[in-house]
Amino acid sequence: MPVTADVRHLTDIQMRALGVSRVAYIKPVIVEGEGAFAIHAADGTPMALTEDQDTAIEAILQHEMIPTLLH
Repeated sequence: MPVTADVRHLTDIQMRALGVSRVAYIKPVIVEGEGAFAIHAADGTPMALTEDQDTAIEAILQHEMIPTLLH
């Protein structure tokens, strides 16, 4: 039977072992009344803002990271 784990309870070392250092997520946000897309590292560290989702995805891929979308 497979073992399941809640990723919210993994240590930093365990997260890095899963490749999380290569994951970035994109989150729609409102900045000064305008829609934008925030790029964050998997640990929640803000990395950048873009005007559209496609630009966010391209930026993440250019940095050899894996994009993940949040809703």
